[in-house]
Amino acid sequence: MVNGDNMHIKQPKTYEEQIDLLKKRGLIIEDESYAIDILSKINYYRFSAYTLTLNSNDIFYEGASFNHIYKLYEFDRKLRLELLSLLEKIEVSFRTKISYYLAHKYGSTSYLDESNFKNLDYFNDMRTQINHEVHRSKELFIIHHKEKYKSIFPIWVVIEVTSFSLLSKIYSNLHDNDQDGIAITFNNNRFYIRNWLYALSTLRNICAHFGRLYNRHLPIHFKLSKADRKKIKYGNTTFAAIYVICKILNDKVLTKILLTNISELFNEYEEVDITQLGFPENWTNILETI
Repeated sequence: MVNGDNMHIKQPKTYEEQIDLLKKRGLIIEDESYAIDILSKINYYRFSAYTLTLNSNDIFYEGASFNHIYKLYEFDRKLRLELLSLLEKIEVSFRTKISYYLAHKYGSTSYLDESNFKNLDYFNDMRTQINHEVHRSKELFIIHHKEKYKSIFPIWVVIEVTSFSLLSKIYSNLHDNDQDGIAITFNNNRFYIRNWLYALSTLRNICAHFGRLYNRHLPIHFKLSKADRKKIKYGNTTFAAIYVICKILNDKVLTKILLTNISELFNEYEEVDITQLGFPENWTNILETI
């Protein structure tokens, strides 16, 4: 029974009905059994997001096919996995550098001293989040400190249970001179590093929760220098994110591996329009010359 509160909500469709709807809108379905199998594993709503470049007003362009859309989906999935690997390296590196810097300048429990931070409200929120993560953690190193050190944790321990998002907030709440002290280890300044940490933590959440990269603007713009803006037209694209990732890592070997892997993805999925990810034609040269 449909009550008054949800009478205007769309009603569920069977997999077969979903296929019929796509066909009515002009999509070529090469193999209906195969398409039903795919939609039984990938939510129609998630899948349909990859149709946005192939239709207008819910009518598909001539030649658009189910297999084409599924290849866009698979490309996007593999690209996310590629980026997650590099984002892990960046997150671990920032954890290391932030905890090392603060421990050596202010002591083992520097994160407990509000005078080391700009904003008291943000400091208290950080403490609450850290306490929550410590309380629910089953990591052996946390249990060890609970038992042996009466739950007094040095910063290099608690930093390992912080999320990338909280790590970004911790950095942003440090005093400017401390932000500078950490940023310089990445050959940059706090204005860019602060923004990049925030933007990359958001990107990491998109990738980790299977969000779409293809044909979308990222929610946080990457701030870029004048020189970088000559190479990167927009700061809210996947390519801008990749450019910043390579700048932070500052590792020619990793950049070369990334270039190779992305090139192979583009070759494997010829259906992909690289401009939908913000890639310019000379993208390989741009990354190679960072």
